[in-house]
Amino acid sequence: MKASDLFVQALESEGVEYIFGVPGEENLDLLDSLSRSKQIRLILTRHEQAAGFMAATYGRLTGKAGVCLSTLGPGATNLVTAAAYAQLGGMPLVMITGQKPIKASKQGQFQVLDVVDMMRSLTKTTKQLVSAANIPARIRESFRLAQEEKPGAAHIELPEDIARESTEEGLIPASFARRPTAEHKAIRAAVDRIQAAKHPVLVVAAGANRKLTAKMLGSLVERFGIPFITTQMGKGVLDENHPLYLGNATLSSGDFVHRATEAADVIINVGHDVMEKPPFFMRAGGVDVIHVNFSSAQVDAVYFPQIEVIGDIANSIWQISEQLQAQPHWDMSRFLEVRAAGAAHELEGTEDSRFPVYPQRLVREVREAIEGKGIIALDNGVYKIWFARNYKASSPNTVLLDNALATMGAGLPSAIAAKLVHPDRQVMAVCGDGGFMMNSQELETAVRLGLHIVVLILKDDAYGMIKWKQTGMGLDSFGLDYGNPDFVQYAKSYGAQGHRVTRTEDLGAILRKTLAEPAVHLIEVPVDYSDNDRILNHEIQELSGKI
Repeated sequence: MKASDLFVQALESEGVEYIFGVPGEENLDLLDSLSRSKQIRLILTRHEQAAGFMAATYGRLTGKAGVCLSTLGPGATNLVTAAAYAQLGGMPLVMITGQKPIKASKQGQFQVLDVVDMMRSLTKTTKQLVSAANIPARIRESFRLAQEEKPGAAHIELPEDIARESTEEGLIPASFARRPTAEHKAIRAAVDRIQAAKHPVLVVAAGANRKLTAKMLGSLVERFGIPFITTQMGKGVLDENHPLYLGNATLSSGDFVHRATEAADVIINVGHDVMEKPPFFMRAGGVDVIHVNFSSAQVDAVYFPQIEVIGDIANSIWQISEQLQAQPHWDMSRFLEVRAAGAAHELEGTEDSRFPVYPQRLVREVREAIEGKGIIALDNGVYKIWFARNYKASSPNTVLLDNALATMGAGLPSAIAAKLVHPDRQVMAVCGDGGFMMNSQELETAVRLGLHIVVLILKDDAYGMIKWKQTGMGLDSFGLDYGNPDFVQYAKSYGAQGHRVTRTEDLGAILRKTLAEPAVHLIEVPVDYSDNDRILNHEIQELSGKI
């Protein structure tokens, strides 16, 4: 058979459902082979970066590697940010790029870059195919590494002359494998330290965002009454409406939840690694930390755990639960004081009817409009802090945000992928005007696919996060303001429905209407960030210091 046919068969054997991308002339044999696949659907996007974000989000939601496709040169370079997004965020991703013929080419070095070397620092594996005979092994190994803990990015380059070769190679099926489990001595050390503690607390991070791990953690909390904190990428692993939920570690220090970590004498840190912005800072002579993860801790100046439990996280939590015994000297009262103070502070502004809309009111309206296991996909901006702190997530992977690379432009593509994976759920992208415009062309992709998603644009005509930081440093406002299109007309030009909020009191009704009516909806909401500094810096630290 033709090598590109074998390539597609190998992808099918890995369970691939979608390939997101922008093909070029170097991919035409692969495109021809894809056209005959009864399993794989090509999702043509308007930019390779967006394709990579979609594929990474598919991987995050399913645990199976998402696949994206580009041509050589500029198409491949456009995947760089998506590769970093997946690699740092622990999302399984396989990128396929084209290349000129490697045996004989009549175009010199036109568009030719060393893409394999370019991807080396951004992936778990990057390989060029130099023979059709290598296709089954290269694809199997790429998917194995992308999906193996900690998940990340893999890259395969398929030159056009290799894609055209004839081959009689067969496929290599995936082997049966189980994750290693933690050593008994490590479990015992963790159990002994927790039992000796007076104020133990759980921190739940990105690596815990697995169904079985969530179940085991839920059982641990219920059986032993240990309070918990979530990181931004750990939101929803445990129900944040639970009475033992202390808050989200949106900031690295100075917030209410940090009064809890400071009051603790043991932190059971589940699924965290230093790729995510630190939920707390370790200090010499400070609180003891038990690191529970698939891999050992990467030692950092702010993270050097005393006990490490390395292996399948769900199994580790189960083993700890089986050996742990509740202790009469455990005292959780301090944590509950922190929770009460933090919850009262979070209510501030949620009823504020000022216009432009106050962020706390915005978050409240979105939370009340989203039903059940509905999904919000956040882009990056200062609003991400408000959603992380105030939006209560009740199920895993229902709040998709990036606290590792923290790239702009991922919100809309992530929402598109989420809707493809979960067509029965409500899906909303929450984007700042800056981040939205970086991949706004994917509105056409959503309309063409006939998706029902809502895109909430928070409009402040500036790069608001950086402007807030600029002000906090005592610098003059400079270089961060811009103009915007008429977002309502912009949406309509793509065939989407456009809506504009002109009164805060109308926001909830518009959200519910658009979430109920199948279409691609864009909602423009002017937002007021004027109190960011008071609420997120001075007031939090002043009040939390009194607890």
